[in-house]
Amino acid sequence: MQIDYSEFEKVEIRVGEIKSVEKFPEGKYSSHILSIDFGDELGIKKSLARLTPNYDNMEGELIGKKVLAVVNFAPKQIGKHKSEVLTLGVPDSDENVVLITPDQNVPLGGKLY
Repeated sequence: MQIDYSEFEKVEIRVGEIKSVEKFPEGKYSSHILSIDFGDELGIKKSLARLTPNYDNMEGELIGKKVLAVVNFAPKQIGKHKSEVLTLGVPDSDENVVLITPDQNVPLGGKLY
């Protein structure tokens, strides 16, 4: 299915930095709760993400990692938590999530274009 470029422009994908990681074992699909800082304009947002097994024992390595996320979807209730942004990832060869990260140091809140 093709979409107009103007439709894609409505999706706001921004750079954020993971500030904290909490395991979410009761989540059916989400395994971690991330607090992500998107800079002064957006602040810190919560994202529930399915990161197991690639990031299951790597909470220390996730803190400080810059990631890309969709920041203008409506919040999604997942159990007793609300996911405010959609952290982006792609599957590895075993269908496990690998987070999308910028390969250079970029400012928080930077918008994908």
